[in-house]
Amino acid sequence: MHMLYDSESFVVVHMLPRPEEEDAQADAKPVPQLLRHGFEIVDKRSGKEVYLDGSWAELFQQQIVAWQRNTPSQEEVEATLEGYAGLAQNPVVLH
Repeated sequence: MHMLYDSESFVVVHMLPRPEEEDAQADAKPVPQLLRHGFEIVDKRSGKEVYLDGSWAELFQQQIVAWQRNTPSQEEVEATLEGYAGLAQNPVVLH
């Protein structure tokens, strides 16, 4: 898990698969799994989050690569995250 962005309004975390954790379960019968990464976007203002995986994660990854090439302003980043925050329906729960 890597924090990519943290502001007063949003947090973006890149979730990575960890195959080494699967190897630690030697007693369990191995089950093939599709290892995929994803992004969690938390809207601090609403207290909701959205998890992007699959094609949504790939599209967001492309956005990150574009940001790395052309450093955006904070307003541009926040405007993009605002669009994804519209998908957020899950309340943030601490455990």
